Amino acid sequence: MSGGATVELVWIEKQIEHWIRFGRIVRTTIQSRSGSTVAFDPGAVFAFVRWQANDFGTTESRIDILRAPRPGESYATVPQVTPGGDSLLRQSGWLKVERVLQFADAIEALGIDPADAAPDYWRHVHNRLSAGLEPRGYTAAQHRAWLLRQACPPDPLTLRAASAGSVS
Repeated sequence: MSGGATVELVWIEKQIEHWIRFGRIVRTTIQSRSGSTVAFDPGAVFAFVRWQANDFGTTESRIDILRAPRPGESYATVPQVTPGGDSLLRQSGWLKVERVLQFADAIEALGIDPADAAPDYWRHVHNRLSAGLEPRGYTAAQHRAWLLRQACPPDPLTLRAASAGSVS
């Protein structure tokens, strides 16, 4: 695969549950009754939830919102994600995971796919939850601004300065 990411999913009821909450899956490969692999195109944003329990209760509860790397981009490594991704959000503990899932639900209630939300919003949610603060909600106006920003071509002077290794 040239860029992008693959995620190994496992579902053993009430023991190990790894699943994708949102993101545009481009390929699914069934490995077994309890395991599969999904793939994402370069630049795709997706949420990967990991939950695990034993006889005494939950042992792991995590959510990662990642952007699949493009060829040549750096990335963070995440268990079960090959090669890894640009980490937009990472939370552990069921209360924080559940809170992130509620924010994804709220974005969907606006008629917006959470995978299309501004990556900076997911970073904001990560930072606020990590600091024990309440994140701001995502708005339709914020989303319109993000879409307009994506439609604007990059400034050629900024690109030239960045490629020369200095900023004027």
